[in-house]
Amino acid sequence: MADTGRIGSGQGRAGDLVKGEPGSHGVAVFKESAWVLTLFCVACGVVVGGLVTLLAEWLVRLQWAPLQGPARLLTSVPEPWQSVGSVGVGAWLGLVVGFVAVHESLSVRVSADRVVLGIRDSSQEFGRDRVGLVVRDGKQLVLLGPDGMEIAREKCGLPWTRLAAAFAAHGYRWADEDPYRDEFRRWVPGMPGLPDGADALLRARAAAREKDAGADDARELRGELSRLGVVVRDEKGRQYWRIPGQSS
Repeated sequence: MADTGRIGSGQGRAGDLVKGEPGSHGVAVFKESAWVLTLFCVACGVVVGGLVTLLAEWLVRLQWAPLQGPARLLTSVPEPWQSVGSVGVGAWLGLVVGFVAVHESLSVRVSADRVVLGIRDSSQEFGRDRVGLVVRDGKQLVLLGPDGMEIAREKCGLPWTRLAAAFAAHGYRWADEDPYRDEFRRWVPGMPGLPDGADALLRARAAAREKDAGADDARELRGELSRLGVVVRDEKGRQYWRIPGQSS
């Protein structure tokens, strides 16, 4: 099998947005703190709201600039309502973003006999015998089966050193990068080498990824491709694929 990379070590600090204990016994649970994550987004919204007011005041002083109409409208509101309104709208938008971020955030439970990934009010459970390798692929956590087939891929904002330590402590193999990365080929419509039906699924998935609300469809189509024995990864808006056991 290809080199699986070094095993992550070190506990790392607790982290401002994460709860979890990568202990060597029992169950290690990693989950972003909903309260802290939401408050962080609200704080960012407040800052952005304040900056919008300053930007509007700057725009109206220019002889020509885009969005001068909205800028004049905003600056026409008397103080303190102008600042209160901008900050309030920013905080509200930050709250909405925070709720979405919490809903989309990944939780990980690691024990000696299983791994459970939770996201979007649902969870995926993988028995120990199904997990051959755990991989950090950029900002994504990937689980590979013993045959190199990808069984899970999720965006992950959890502390990587602590995750690596927890998986290693519970007997899982960990890689800091995908050992099969060089086997991926860029997909173009109609290319040879794919199983029957895979090209149509990749076309549909490419279309889904271009839509703002296409994330769920893209996830479902990834699962359909997996059932055909095709592993897919995304990079810079492009789709790449590989078939475990097939040389590049």
